[in-house]
Amino acid sequence: MRVDTGAVLTDVQVADHAFIKPYSVLTESTIGSRAEIGPFTHCRPKTRIDERAKLGNFVETKKAHLMAEAKANHLAYLGDATIGAKANIGAGTITCNYDGFDKYQTTIEAGAFIGSDSQLVAPVTVGRDAYVGSGTTVTKDVPRGALALSRPVQVIKDGWADKFREAKAKRKKPGDEH
Repeated sequence: MRVDTGAVLTDVQVADHAFIKPYSVLTESTIGSRAEIGPFTHCRPKTRIDERAKLGNFVETKKAHLMAEAKANHLAYLGDATIGAKANIGAGTITCNYDGFDKYQTTIEAGAFIGSDSQLVAPVTVGRDAYVGSGTTVTKDVPRGALALSRPVQVIKDGWADKFREAKAKRKKPGDEH
């Protein structure tokens, strides 16, 4: 086990060969063998990280279980979540687990891939080996091996930026800043 500079551990069980990187804060959590945590990770109570799983910089967990070799490498919130073995959680992913009154569970099954900037609105399950495209808001269960997408079609308006700047420049008064 290696605990690096500035890490704060309170009531945490850390297995052999786990690595807690700098400035991570862990409370009432269990960290498995060869797991990597941090830097700047916050594991709140009832977090369980199994062997060879990874939580990277600026990831926060609460009542989350990451199974073997699952990873959330950066910028994520995983609350009330079960994340299967070898699942990948992209940057900017959040589990939306609280409706103002109650907490709900998110389940991400083994081998699932969650694209960056995704929101998983609990209760919801992403099936084994399923994909969630970047920028997707998941509000319904995603079946095994399926792709979930919820983003609008991209529209390109040629010349729009030039016209916008010209219109703004015409409205600008002498002495205006910006």
